[in-house]
Amino acid sequence: MNKLFFGAAYYREYLSAERLQEDIILMKEAGINYVRIAESTWSTYEPQEGVFDFSSVNLVLDEMHKNGISVIIGTPTYALPAWLAKKYPDVMATTSTGKNIYGHRQKMDITHPAFLWYAERIIRKLMQETSHHPAVIGFQIDNETKYYDICSSAVQIEFVKHLKVHFNNDTAALNDAFGLDYWSNRIDAWEDFPAVEGTINASLGTAFKKFQRSLVTRFLSWQADIVKEYKNDNQFITHNFDFDWRNWSYGIRAEVNHFETSKVLDITGVDVYHPGQFNLTGAEISFAGDVARVTKDQHYFVLETQAQAFKDWTPFPGQLRLQAWSHVASGASLIGYWHWHSIHNSYETYWKGLLSHDLQPNPVYYEACTIGAEFSRHADTVMQYSRKSRIALVVSNDCLTAIDWHPWKGHQFNRDPLHQYNDVFREYYDTLYKMNIEVDIISVDDERLFRYEMLIFPLLYTVSDTRLQEINKYISEGGHCIFSFKSAFSDENLKVRTCAQPGIISEAVGAQYQMFVEPDQTHLHSRKLKISREDAVVTDWMELIDPDNETEVLATYAHPYWQKYAAITHNQYGKGTATYVGCHIKTGALGELYRYVLNKTLYKNGGVPDTQFPVIIKRGYDKNNNMVLYYFNYSSESQDVSFNESKGRCLFSGKSITKNESVTLKDWDVQIIIVETDK
Repeated sequence: MNKLFFGAAYYREYLSAERLQEDIILMKEAGINYVRIAESTWSTYEPQEGVFDFSSVNLVLDEMHKNGISVIIGTPTYALPAWLAKKYPDVMATTSTGKNIYGHRQKMDITHPAFLWYAERIIRKLMQETSHHPAVIGFQIDNETKYYDICSSAVQIEFVKHLKVHFNNDTAALNDAFGLDYWSNRIDAWEDFPAVEGTINASLGTAFKKFQRSLVTRFLSWQADIVKEYKNDNQFITHNFDFDWRNWSYGIRAEVNHFETSKVLDITGVDVYHPGQFNLTGAEISFAGDVARVTKDQHYFVLETQAQAFKDWTPFPGQLRLQAWSHVASGASLIGYWHWHSIHNSYETYWKGLLSHDLQPNPVYYEACTIGAEFSRHADTVMQYSRKSRIALVVSNDCLTAIDWHPWKGHQFNRDPLHQYNDVFREYYDTLYKMNIEVDIISVDDERLFRYEMLIFPLLYTVSDTRLQEINKYISEGGHCIFSFKSAFSDENLKVRTCAQPGIISEAVGAQYQMFVEPDQTHLHSRKLKISREDAVVTDWMELIDPDNETEVLATYAHPYWQKYAAITHNQYGKGTATYVGCHIKTGALGELYRYVLNKTLYKNGGVPDTQFPVIIKRGYDKNNNMVLYYFNYSSESQDVSFNESKGRCLFSGKSITKNESVTLKDWDVQIIIVETDK
């Protein structure tokens, strides 16, 4: 589709007064060409068991269609009605902390037969009402689905059956793989299997998390199959994945595998929220896009992002436009605000939409009008391009949950409730982002992994021998890898390898270690990396590395007792290279390491970009391999950037530009240049 969709979630049911026609007028003035409806209001459509009323949905569909606005229908299964929880209390999930009570959304058991029966009925009724309507372009199944810490006895029975198949009904194999002799956790009869939420065994605990993630894939696949019975060939199925939450979208989710679950969809959708005002960097927009785009190697949807939202997110003038084009530059073909109007009651009263509580036009709305006009005018140009990344940042849900058990900072028995894996992931990603080095984000298990020229592995803690051997082969044949500390330490069952660490890849890394320690008054010492004293600080984790004779040592430890050990190494292995970072370093030091390694490998002619944050540059290529350059200024001060191509055309002004001319970016500005070539 060469159409660029621009819209919002629209909840007519939440408004205290009828204003559908007035809203449509404002939407059309803003260039909104779609709305998303229905996913939040099951109890409105089925107020009592078996009593259905879709009049609100039908009215919105009819009026939107009359006015040329398309509609995405959401299946309303993530927030169930009170009567269902009252009649079947077991539909409320049993979790590791006990039984959920009714009230909050997403507190149900997505595996419970009663929930699934009623969910299927409301989905089918909704499909019968809407799928044939000409306004409907697609369907969003459920909403930000996760496994919600379901630990019910039924789920645990399923998990044991899963393990029986995986271990060929052999409890001895299970005990050996998971090390269950420890503290007498051994299981010699399947009927003795204990409740998993009480386990002290990381192997068993992470295996259960992986199984729980599979329940999400199964649930959304089940919904997709129902919708497929009703939709036509021109309608899509999508879902809005969310991300690890640190008061905004922060990293990879432990509770769903984005890559695996995207396979059941036509188009991957994501919800992206980020810091605002002076804290806006665009990094969250970029990383979410680099995940979503790669799931299916195509454009993706941003089904939810912020308009005004919280008091510290309300955008400065220009920021809403900057954010919207940032999504497009990462590969989004749809941008949707949550939500159209601010809500006057309940939990999200102070999460504001495009319209404030007075429901009248405001500065944020007027900026949306500018975005809508630009999207309409330039969609044909910007939607014909795709990204080409030479580098991939490799992620793993299994490593994330493994690091939850075996954290790299703090004390293991006093674990940080936040996912420490994502701390390193974001440091390794954000440093590249701010250096204007574009990457894809891909799962370690993905069959497309070795198509890249360089792979970067933050905390590759748990991975199979086979995959590590494939990584060694990839390096020997000319690939380049950068590994962080704690990589390759355990196999896929979280059993620590007894070989030299880092396990198996030590051959390619050209170094090994036996001891790891807590850094105390430790700095990096390097004659090869230009690291400032402030950036040289080592924190939280350090491995005492013994390099092979031919291995290049990029940094050692400035420490009275550990100074003889390497901290960072770089090794030629066959036709490729392997770089190992044996400690937790500052992002400034990481940036210098990236620059050094890239200049020796992918960018031997000094191609590492000189332009850095707050100016962000994104590159795309159209179907004729012509370059599209996006220039973003994530700061409150004007920035000038040199145009380095032969000639081009500024998308918004139509003016021509030639090599070495300056591109001026006002505060929170974006410029797009179509690079022109002589044909």
